[in-house]
Amino acid sequence: MIRHLPWAVLGALVLTQICYPLADGRVRAALTVLTVLLGYLLSVTHALLSRGPRAALALIGTATLGGFAVEGVGVATGFPFGTYDYSGQLGPKLLGVPLIIPLAWTWMAWPAWLAATRLTASRWGRVALAAAGLAAWDLFLDPQMVAEGYWTWRSPTPALPGVPGIPVGNYLGWLGFAVLLMTALSRAAGRCAATGGDDRVMIVLWLWTYASSVLAHAVFLGMPASAVWGGLGMGTVVIPLIARLVHHVAVPRQCAPAVRVPRARP
Repeated sequence: MIRHLPWAVLGALVLTQICYPLADGRVRAALTVLTVLLGYLLSVTHALLSRGPRAALALIGTATLGGFAVEGVGVATGFPFGTYDYSGQLGPKLLGVPLIIPLAWTWMAWPAWLAATRLTASRWGRVALAAAGLAAWDLFLDPQMVAEGYWTWRSPTPALPGVPGIPVGNYLGWLGFAVLLMTALSRAAGRCAATGGDDRVMIVLWLWTYASSVLAHAVFLGMPASAVWGGLGMGTVVIPLIARLVHHVAVPRQCAPAVRVPRARP
C-alpha cells in the first residue's frame, strides 16, 4: 500500500494544478501553497521509499535547508538573485522568506536529478544536466509568481524579451545555486542517489511539469513569451529524456532475437 503513496500524491498535485487557472485571489494563493506542499511530500517520500533514509535526508539537507539559506541571503543582500521582496500571500515568513519557498526547491530538485541520471552515467554530467533542468524550470516559475504579486524585484532590468519584471541575473543566480545544490546532493546521497528504485512517478512528474507549464502559460495564463522561454530552456533536458525513454521502449521490440525452432530429421 505504501509504495503506491507517491502515485496518489502525484494525482492530488495534478488535480490541484489543474484547478489553479480556474481560481483567483486568495484561493489561487492557497492552491499555490498546496501544490508546493504536495510536491514536497512527493519528492521526499519517493526519495525515502526508493533510495532510503540517506537519500531523503540528503535531499532535505541540500535542497530544503540549502534553499532556505540561499533565499535568506538573497532577501538580505540581493545576491545571487537580485534585490527582491516577498509579499505576505504565501504564508508565514522567517527572515523575510516564506517557509513554503525552500520546499519548492526540494520539490523540483529531486525529479531534476533523477531525469539527469537517465541521460548520462557521468557524475558531473548529471550535476550539469540536473542543474540546468532545475534552473530552466524557473523560466516558468518566476514569471507566473511575479504576475500574481507573490514577489517583486526592485530593479527588474535587463529582462528577457516579453518577460518583464524579472532581471536576467535572477536566472543566472538560479543556475549557479542549482550547480551547488546538485553537487552537494550527489555527494551527500552517495551512490544511492543514482541507482535503484522505481522512478516512474518522478519522471511522470517531470514531464507533466514541462508539458502543463507550456500549456498553462501559452493558453490559460496569457503569458506566451514565458511559454516559449520555458519551453526552450527546460526542453533542452526534457526532450532528450523523452527520446531516451522512447528509445528504451522501442529497441527491445525491434532487436529481439528471432527464435529458431529446430527441424526434426526425417
